Amino acid sequence: MSQPVLSLQNVTIYQDNNAVLSDINLEVNHGEFIYIIGKTGSGKSSFMKTLYADLKLQEGEGTFVDYDLKTLKEKDIPYLRRKIGIVFQDFKLLPDRSVHDNLLFVLKATGWSEKQEMDVKINEVLDKVGMKNAANKMPHQVSGGEQQRIAVARALLNDPEVILADEPTGNLDPQTSVEVMQLLREINQNGKTIIMATHDYALLMKFPSKTLKCDAGTLFEVIQRTV
Repeated sequence: MSQPVLSLQNVTIYQDNNAVLSDINLEVNHGEFIYIIGKTGSGKSSFMKTLYADLKLQEGEGTFVDYDLKTLKEKDIPYLRRKIGIVFQDFKLLPDRSVHDNLLFVLKATGWSEKQEMDVKINEVLDKVGMKNAANKMPHQVSGGEQQRIAVARALLNDPEVILADEPTGNLDPQTSVEVMQLLREINQNGKTIIMATHDYALLMKFPSKTLKCDAGTLFEVIQRTV
């Protein structure tokens, strides 16, 4: 039996010395698709930030993609992040360079150096998300939904074990949200673990999966009612 990709025991998550979520016990196995839901300010983003080491794990035990979050050293954070892909609500594409060069920037920042290998990889991930024809466009020349597809492609560059998607459909209209969701589900069906924070309950109904809720300072599994 393989190790869980994420394991948290008796974890309390702090933001600015305030406990945001307490007593979290959670295991996520390879290939799972997990939703994290909850109101704005309920701790979803703090939970995600703890996973990608933007917030330090101060209390409890936690391992994520084989890294101990409690003892993680500053110098190891880039290596942890290389094993995960992150998709944000606001795309975070650099506006002053083409789609291709946005992805090139990430590869160079994560240690790639061979030009031909980088070009092949960029074409491969853009192809996966149906955006191969946009490589030479600037971010402002493509729609919001297309920008999010490119952001998903960027998250796939280092062939991560896990994709963390923080409100990936938050800035998109319902139809585009469904398209981005279908893309994420497809990536999940190909074996990637996905942990997605969202407050879009329509998507949960359309694409049901294991759901955890941040509420009243803790995180617990909710069972979706099926009609």
